[in-house]
Amino acid sequence: MIVSYDTIMKPPYEITNFILKLISSISERIGEINASHLIKPQTELRKRNKIKTIQSSLEIEGNTLTVEKITALLDNKRVIAPAKDITEVKNAITVYDSIQAYKFDSISDFKKAHKTLMYNLIDSTGEFRKTGVGVVKGSKVQHLAPPGPIVNGLMNELFKYLKQNDDIPLIKSCVFHYELEFIHPFVDGNGRMGRLWQTVILTQHNPLFEFIPVESIIKEKQDQYYLSLNKSDKLGQATPFIEFMLSVIHDALAIVLDSQRPSLSNHDRLMIFKEKFLGSEFSRIEYLKHFKEISSATASRDLKLAVEKGILLKLGDKRLTKYKFS
Repeated sequence: MIVSYDTIMKPPYEITNFILKLISSISERIGEINASHLIKPQTELRKRNKIKTIQSSLEIEGNTLTVEKITALLDNKRVIAPAKDITEVKNAITVYDSIQAYKFDSISDFKKAHKTLMYNLIDSTGEFRKTGVGVVKGSKVQHLAPPGPIVNGLMNELFKYLKQNDDIPLIKSCVFHYELEFIHPFVDGNGRMGRLWQTVILTQHNPLFEFIPVESIIKEKQDQYYLSLNKSDKLGQATPFIEFMLSVIHDALAIVLDSQRPSLSNHDRLMIFKEKFLGSEFSRIEYLKHFKEISSATASRDLKLAVEKGILLKLGDKRLTKYKFS
């Protein structure tokens, strides 16, 4: 439910003490991930997390494919399952592979993502609805979305908020997710688009979020997810939903830190260091400062092996020794 503050449209919400605590703790966990060089997880870990993300987001919408079957599809293997479910998964794989290509504040990219996500599933892919729609749970209408004729205007204002407002990305992503579910701009696919686009927003402000399994936590707390949406609807502001989603992000970061911490090999360290020092000369001391958890002997061994393999060029000798990536 968007209201106007001068020329920038700002959806209503309050910053509670709980929200402040979550933001502080999330920031600490992001810092720990960066310090541990987990910002780009190993290839197999990235693949597993992407599969978990896709499976979880689609299972919320009733898809029956398991993690194992989605893995098989990714490996181009034959899978026996309902055609609709296979199409949903293939579409989602295509979209999640393209997360880095979408601009978080582009309404045309948003529509493009929906078109891909819902390809061969509905007729009006990538188009905002022009008719009325309600969210039904059992025999009750839980949410009556705004009338079709005003959807386009509401979505334009929501993307102005993304583009112009100076809210921090954590808050902005949660607010957008809630407002999208409130507006319900598409005939179908709104839930999966809300979860996808929150990841797009977060990823473009910090790349590590591409590999954080937020959707799997939402799936585990599915009842609380819908309850927080209903609470926000009744309150007329996004605060309960922001609190819920920040707690989900907080838990997802903990999974990375507690359960998925990879042990870095000497090659891993060199590839991480290469991103910062490619084209520049550096010393063993600079290498050690970047990897404070290793010893001087390990640093020397890393650099010696890299020189032997032709990854590094050794310049100078003894205390004046410098290195450069070849």
